[in-house]
Amino acid sequence: MPNPLRRTVLAFDVYGTLIDPFRIEERLRPVFGEKAKEASELWRSKQIEYSFRRALMKKYQNFNVCTAQALQFVSTHMGISLSKAAHTDLLADYLRLPAFADVPGALESLAARGFTMVACSNGTEDAVRSLLADAGVLERFSRIVSVDPIHTFKPDPAVYELLVTEVAVPKESVWLVSSNPFDVIGAKAYGLRTAWVQRDPKRIFDPWEFALDVTVHNLEELSDKITLTEDSR
Repeated sequence: MPNPLRRTVLAFDVYGTLIDPFRIEERLRPVFGEKAKEASELWRSKQIEYSFRRALMKKYQNFNVCTAQALQFVSTHMGISLSKAAHTDLLADYLRLPAFADVPGALESLAARGFTMVACSNGTEDAVRSLLADAGVLERFSRIVSVDPIHTFKPDPAVYELLVTEVAVPKESVWLVSSNPFDVIGAKAYGLRTAWVQRDPKRIFDPWEFALDVTVHNLEELSDKITLTEDSR
């Protein structure tokens, strides 16, 4: 009989790991023109910054609010006026971002090996569920763990504590899989095992005292790098 306390759980970050936030560039081009790439990168940067600020200040608003305020900053900073309708449309587009090409096949491979997979995101459950459903991979995840119920953001230790509580296994049996170094460091500091998805080969990992366990360049490499916890099947 399998021991439920020995399941190996893979907790996937969503934005930047499963879902590609920079594909919003295509939607920005009609408004921002040749500045669309710059706008997409700044939008993502400010979105993360605002979540950090709100967590530290304990002035929580959900990730959709951070995203909307970040877009407002981008348009003002770049001197491009967005109509209310255009602003609304771009925020709707952000809820329909595509998955990275490697995601469906990688999740299929990991599911075949017997891993329990969950999504762990700063996004609201509704937003994450919609994104994963549009990508055709929602059924691969046994649970969506959103920060929204505890009103904070990664890398607050409370997020990883919530994750472990939700999946109901020892934290040593939980892997956090993320392309965001701050997320990997936060999870490792809490005591989870970690896999960094280095999607950009030019990107380096932060030289902190918390060393990651595994580095992969895409999710298809993950199955060969992570082993099931003993007696998990």
